[in-house]
Amino acid sequence: MTRSNAFPTLLRRHEKNPILTAADWGYPVHTVFNPAATRLADGTTLLLCRVEDRRGLSHFCAARSANGVDGWVIDAEPTLLPDALHHPEELWGIEDPRITFVPELAKYVIAYTAFSKGGPGVALCHTEDFRTFVRCGLVMQPDDKDAALLPRRIRNEFALVHRPATESSAHIWISYSPDMLNWGHHHLMLAARKGAWWDANKIGLSPPLIETPEGWLMIYHGVRRTAAGALYRLGLALFDLENPEVCVKRGDPWMFGPETDYERQGDVGNVTFPCGYTIGDDGDTLRIYYGAADTCIGLATGSIREMLAWLDANSTQGGATLPPPAG
Repeated sequence: MTRSNAFPTLLRRHEKNPILTAADWGYPVHTVFNPAATRLADGTTLLLCRVEDRRGLSHFCAARSANGVDGWVIDAEPTLLPDALHHPEELWGIEDPRITFVPELAKYVIAYTAFSKGGPGVALCHTEDFRTFVRCGLVMQPDDKDAALLPRRIRNEFALVHRPATESSAHIWISYSPDMLNWGHHHLMLAARKGAWWDANKIGLSPPLIETPEGWLMIYHGVRRTAAGALYRLGLALFDLENPEVCVKRGDPWMFGPETDYERQGDVGNVTFPCGYTIGDDGDTLRIYYGAADTCIGLATGSIREMLAWLDANSTQGGATLPPPAG
């Protein structure tokens, strides 16, 4: 019997989860998680996985699959290593990639976190084949992360979503650039809520934004501090197509969070953290690839139409502006 009080299921975990673990790698690694994702021209699903070694430093390694579920062919060696000699911002590793194919450039642009003594910052690189990469270097200074490029220009400029952080706040911003090197026109997109909310105090972009006829659909993570530690869960928001700094709708509840053992137990427990997705040939089926407990990789499937309908039913407020001060 179906529970009448059950929450709607927007993302359905694959029965083969976790679909990738450190045991699948052909060279020694500690954990694999937080993969970027894209579909190549031949239909192959490519994941650019964050791989952490036993020093605690991360690099990227590509895994390819014909069906996006199993039969993964993993690069025999790291696909992209930190290059601290030429890019000192990568001294302590590269983390959490997000892939955007930009038709204007006919290239994949990868936004990632470059980690060094100065903290985490946002770096960009681009590739045509995931074999050779051209680095653009650091584009957002520390502390800043959780970044992804939009696939087309907005008002004739490239647009980058990212999450700068201070000691007191961590909100999602968008910035613009004519050349992907010089960034300005910074706007607050989405503010963390306050108080007891699931996304109070700290939020960040999860995978890149999804362009829909209704607007840019954002899947974002919220962090709630509890007596047992932090909880990373996912919510939805929608932004204007031509003015993406304008939040049109913001869901009130979270819609996906840690439930299974592989999501609750690991190097960092109680974390579901997607950095990539693919869209099916029907233009609606969404496959979300996510890091589970900073240890392994899971797959969850959903519908873009269902997410937009859920936002209609569960959004009672916008969210681009900061909450009013207490008192």
